Amino acid sequence: MKAAELAQKILDAMLGHLGIVAEIQIQDTDEGPCLQIFSSEKEAIIGDHGDRLDDIQYLVNRILRRQMPDAERVKVDCEHFRTMQEDQLNQEIRDLIGLVKTQGKTYRVRPLNAYYRRLAYNVIAADDQVSATSPAGEDRLKRIAISPKNKPGSQP
Repeated sequence: MKAAELAQKILDAMLGHLGIVAEIQIQDTDEGPCLQIFSSEKEAIIGDHGDRLDDIQYLVNRILRRQMPDAERVKVDCEHFRTMQEDQLNQEIRDLIGLVKTQGKTYRVRPLNAYYRRLAYNVIAADDQVSATSPAGEDRLKRIAISPKNKPGSQP
């Protein structure tokens, strides 16, 4: 059995125990398999700002790795909520990069979890005129600071 199929069974069992009827489709993405949930109870699955969806994804992957230690990470989405959030975040980061480049100031992104910080860093890394840092520590949510890179020949 493939990891994505096992993850689908795990997710179906979890939702079943919660009394949620859902259709779960396995989708292949550039970042690996995604379990797309379709349900009339999407608000209950997504939670506030996707917090419950994050928790479900975390649990599915923890259970999956116990049964298949080498399994790749599986993304869990509900009616494309996470995909829309990612697109919105990418646009927000591009807008902040534009401000940094035009105003020459450092701007901070709203607090993000590790997954969304990784996405933000990917967008920032694609622009060679800006750099990014985030604070050290074990906090779940951190704010990335986007700064202009020094121009060659200028004083730091």
